[in-house]
Amino acid sequence: MMEPVIQLERVTKDYGGGRGVFDLSFTVGRGEVVGFLGANGAGKSVTMRLLMGFVRADGGRATLGGRPCFADRAAIQREVGYLPGELALPGDMTGRSFLEFVAGMRGTALPPRANALIDYFELDPSAKLRTMSKGTRQKVGIVAAFMHEPAVLLLDEPTSGLDLLMQRRFVELVQAEKRRGATILLSSHLLGEVEGTCDRALFVRSGRLTSEARTADLTLDATLEHLYGAEALRRRWGETAEERAAGDRPAVPFGPAGPSRSPSSSEKGGAR
Repeated sequence: MMEPVIQLERVTKDYGGGRGVFDLSFTVGRGEVVGFLGANGAGKSVTMRLLMGFVRADGGRATLGGRPCFADRAAIQREVGYLPGELALPGDMTGRSFLEFVAGMRGTALPPRANALIDYFELDPSAKLRTMSKGTRQKVGIVAAFMHEPAVLLLDEPTSGLDLLMQRRFVELVQAEKRRGATILLSSHLLGEVEGTCDRALFVRSGRLTSEARTADLTLDATLEHLYGAEALRRRWGETAEERAAGDRPAVPFGPAGPSRSPSSSEKGGAR
């Protein structure tokens, strides 16, 4: 059995109105890469912020490497490679000056690996952050998260805004980090990204863990059912409320060329 590195035990953070996470429990073992999947607002980002110690849980216990996340938040924020779902970067800084600032917050100079990552993602770090596109700012965030070779990475929709080539390079980077022995929790909406990087996937809905599966067993329709439930897959454009209430129409497998066609691995994102 793998040594647990990321561990949540019955964690609750209630923001009211059904927002937050509730009685959430899961473990990620050392060297494991785990996908964390859910619809928008399902609680993925809240979970990441709890693990980083940015917010305090209302109940339960969250630990990284055996350390309580909120009590040891300064050390965790210094050591963990974290990429938030929404990057808020200081517009007046250049990419390089921001990366130097992040390194300084960790108590080091800019590590040589930063330049290798800058080259790999074809990033111009001399530009002001406010002039960068969303995808280019995302590259800056990726470099900041990976440049110090962290033992643990928390990645919240890490390829948001990246083009297909950069998505593929990101998948290859995560695969290399896995070979290095890093422990990674990765939130994503892209099945191909999860298939290409993760050992298994956890599914969260309305702030609660609903299921988990090996990534080798996932199909697009199975993933959609895990995320949204079978009933959501049955809804069709133009269908009346009465027809939906009858509930006698089977879910139709989704495919780009017609309802009966299963997507290939490249169509699900295997080419990234």
